[in-house]
Amino acid sequence: MQRQGSNTRLDSILADTRERLPELRRREAWLRSAASDVAPGPAWSAAFAGADVAVIAEVKRRSPSAGAIALDLNPGSLAREYEVGGARAVSVLTNEPFFGGTLADVESVRATTGLPVLRKDFIVDPVQLYETRAIGASATLLIVRALEQPELCDLQQLASELGLGTLIEVHDMRELERALAVGPECVGVNSRDLTTFSVDVNGMADIVSSVPNGIATVAESGLQSRSDVEKVAAWGADAVLIGTALSSASAPARAIEQLVGVKRRDRS
Repeated sequence: MQRQGSNTRLDSILADTRERLPELRRREAWLRSAASDVAPGPAWSAAFAGADVAVIAEVKRRSPSAGAIALDLNPGSLAREYEVGGARAVSVLTNEPFFGGTLADVESVRATTGLPVLRKDFIVDPVQLYETRAIGASATLLIVRALEQPELCDLQQLASELGLGTLIEVHDMRELERALAVGPECVGVNSRDLTTFSVDVNGMADIVSSVPNGIATVAESGLQSRSDVEKVAAWGADAVLIGTALSSASAPARAIEQLVGVKRRDRS
């Protein structure tokens, strides 16, 4: 997707992702077969059941903005801690060059918890969805800013056909319009501008509150404390996705316990 400026972090990540696609496409036949054979994971929609704001806890080793976070983490052990603490789903970063994650991290989390697992990566091609299904993820991230509208529509449709949930991520009102046009069940509102990687939590207030009721809405990035969860709940968020603060916590289960139990509110 073309955007103003050049050499942004998102541009670099997307360029690297596309460079690796030919190798992945050589395995497409195997991935399609594996995707059809693997047992389905827990439903992504289950993460949003109940009256409280769901905590989606992330397995995150490092990032371009924060640098090293928890390079030696054990994905399975960390996910078990998250589940004990009351997380409703686990997000797993699988981009290796920029975030230090791997596909094996998803498989490890899936093997050690009963929670839905979100594969968080830069998905730009259908073959990546077959790969996501083959490793047992319940859902995948689709970033509106990274995709042209026909690509977004096609990927959303294929994910649905494969039984994958989606978190369709937006950063501004125009991107929200594009997300709503594909009939999403779940929208993520990211306070981080993926072009500059700057964070403005308060800047997502109007966007969160503008998502129609009936569409699960996840507040992302820059959230750390219970007061942060309460803030986005007041705007109408159904869930929060928290990575750095939880992956780096010395007592992850206890950190989750301090975040859960905030009541959801309808968006007006």
